[in-house]
Amino acid sequence: MGLREEEIIAALREIFATSESAVEVGIGDDGAVVKGFDHQVLTTDMAVEGVHFRTDWSSAFDIGRKITAANLADIYAMGGTPKYLLLALSLTGEEELSWIKEIARGVKFEADLGGAYLVGGDLARGKNITLSMSAIGQCKEPILRSGARVGDGIYLSSLTGWSAAGLLMMTEGKTPQTPLQERAIAEFKSPSLDYGYDSSNAHALADISDALLIQGLQIANASGVAFALNKDLIMAAPEFSELSQLADSIDCDVWQLIFAGGEDHVFLCTGVDLPGIKIGEVKDGLGITGADMKKAPDIWRHFQ
Repeated sequence: MGLREEEIIAALREIFATSESAVEVGIGDDGAVVKGFDHQVLTTDMAVEGVHFRTDWSSAFDIGRKITAANLADIYAMGGTPKYLLLALSLTGEEELSWIKEIARGVKFEADLGGAYLVGGDLARGKNITLSMSAIGQCKEPILRSGARVGDGIYLSSLTGWSAAGLLMMTEGKTPQTPLQERAIAEFKSPSLDYGYDSSNAHALADISDALLIQGLQIANASGVAFALNKDLIMAAPEFSELSQLADSIDCDVWQLIFAGGEDHVFLCTGVDLPGIKIGEVKDGLGITGADMKKAPDIWRHFQ
């Protein structure tokens, strides 16, 4: 691409320039310096070309948004507030500066939605494009997966399955024909977080990055309880009718989308009278019940 590293860093420094008073040193030095706070929440996530995104499917702007949303969701899923981001970017050397800037603008767009600031990172050359992001947040008290209590309700901030439907359409080469199909593809390319969701009274909390069944089982196992899901409650959700129509239009089982789809970054929590969609109850026992499907769930994993 004939670009020099300092040229790319200069472009990124311009995009991520901030007047935030807590950022003492931002992009351009050996490390960022920020003013400290007490309970720190730290997380990291990676997006690898060909595994998490494809450049022929997603724009650079979408890719930047997607990796940022994944990190912000993890901070929120601990009951925290995102503050700072660090991005390590591996490029092949064939990218145009304009494409790199669009990655940065996507990161900036999503970071602004969450009130976070990108303050540093790294650049390297590799065979594939890879984005590795770390996020730092703060919280008064973390909300853990181990906090679910017998008698809690189980809640989603919004209905899962949209991103999985979009992935199915892209994989099968289907062109969107309806607004619902367009929404699904948009949610796959850059999932929209429920930024206004109030989880402050939740006893246990996670975000749906893999699948509702996976994250639900993680909370149940960590808390030593059972998750009893209730399809009738889920079908009463305002979004269910639309998602069911979408599933029919792409010849897919709607319960496969809801229970086994991933990368929605919807928040799953337990507690009493929480906002969102109530989908079940926490009971004595172990495991998950009520997630019957037409066939065994097709859940994607990094390592089978």
